[in-house]
Amino acid sequence: MTASWYLIIPVLFPVLAGILTACGLFGNRARRAAVSCCLGINVLLMIPVLLDGEKAFQLFSLSRNLPVFLKSDDIAKFFAALMNLVWFGVGIYSFEYMEHEGSLDRYYGFYLMTGGALTALAMSGSIVTFYMFYELMALLSVPMVVHTMQKDAVAAGIKYLIYSVLGASLALLGMFLLAGNISSFSFAPGGVLNDAGKGEGRSTVLAAGMLLIIGFGTKAGMFPLHGWLPTAHPVAPAPASAVLSGIITKSGVLGVYRVVYELIGAETLRGSWVQIVFLALTMFTVFSGSLLAYKEQVLKKRLAYSSVSQVSYVLFGLATMTAPGVTGALLHVCAHSLIKDTLFMSAGAIIHKTGKTRVEELEGIGKRMPKVMACFTAVSLGLVGIPPCLGFVSKWYLAQGSLAAAGIPQWLTWLGPAVLLVSALLTAGYLLSIAIRGFFPSREIPAESLTKCDPGASMWIPMACFALLSVALGVFPGKLIALFSSIAASVL
Repeated sequence: MTASWYLIIPVLFPVLAGILTACGLFGNRARRAAVSCCLGINVLLMIPVLLDGEKAFQLFSLSRNLPVFLKSDDIAKFFAALMNLVWFGVGIYSFEYMEHEGSLDRYYGFYLMTGGALTALAMSGSIVTFYMFYELMALLSVPMVVHTMQKDAVAAGIKYLIYSVLGASLALLGMFLLAGNISSFSFAPGGVLNDAGKGEGRSTVLAAGMLLIIGFGTKAGMFPLHGWLPTAHPVAPAPASAVLSGIITKSGVLGVYRVVYELIGAETLRGSWVQIVFLALTMFTVFSGSLLAYKEQVLKKRLAYSSVSQVSYVLFGLATMTAPGVTGALLHVCAHSLIKDTLFMSAGAIIHKTGKTRVEELEGIGKRMPKVMACFTAVSLGLVGIPPCLGFVSKWYLAQGSLAAAGIPQWLTWLGPAVLLVSALLTAGYLLSIAIRGFFPSREIPAESLTKCDPGASMWIPMACFALLSVALGVFPGKLIALFSSIAASVL
């Protein structure tokens, strides 16, 4: 692994552009062009990173044994590429949606800076580096939640910040407990435990691992620290809700992955009480999130509870500590990011064009917004897990991973697929019911209320692209499966 300075460019470029945007350097007419160019250029800046081999670049050093550095291993490349692609698409979508909002310089400034922090987080080479950018990302994303500055938005932003600080504090405590039992703070496939961590310090390692999993799991919306998601999403602008659910939750997923597979090691955790508790928490979150989404009548809040459930599908796959489980988890990271961003963008388009925020108000909405609802329906099928969408492929591997899990009670390995199946049925209930009533209303809708009101191209084209991509990757999943299987084999 050799050093490469260009790893820092996709991090610095959006951060500097965000600072200039937040300072009002670009006028109203130039802002859209500047932001779209910046987002597009940053996607292009990722290409050399993706095409080159594994590289590293040290930013600075906190001490002789604590370097802060970036590393472009396979998992970093995947998360960084996905984050930048979605950040670009949602950014383009936001132009029409946000045109009637105030404080656009502030919004786009923090949007760009958060994107840079996420790229750095994805390519962090050590737990110290990851933690620093994890905290930075949390702080930079708060202004997007509180953008309207209304009372409920400010309250949601405070709750989001409190949960973020609590989760990060638990993770930091876990890092302190782990410090004496690891040979390095740098990530390495299989973990970096020293002889003490594998021997007399194992109980401390397990406790530290549980703290780190719950701490980073907070950002992923895992029970018991999931409460920020259904509070923050309904009050944030739809583009912010989309990236909160589709991308920012994945920062917590990546943290859990790094801890389990590249800091402590699956061999140490497999069959322990930590794995059993981890599995139990993910299954409970999958089921309860789906149930709450099924009962919820506010559209964006329903989608928020859905995110609570679906992101824990990913954590469930990681908790199985099997090759199919890890492969399924990473497949579902990709599927959920594309699908949930599309769902939130669809909800935002509906709210933007009609002002309707509740599920019962959406009778006949498919006749008024056929493009939006076509995207909504396509990705809903994927989230349920119906072939040929990528969501089907990911859930197939997740079920296989659960059945292949070793060292835990057999009934628990069978309970996993059962919970996934029940959750899929609930998902069909709370998403497909909207699509069905949208295209086939159960009551007569007055003709004058069925005026077409699809949004402009800058809103529906990103939705359509994400929807098509989620289906295309499900039809041709071979390259993704090969990549993720290789990653899984390297850490198990």
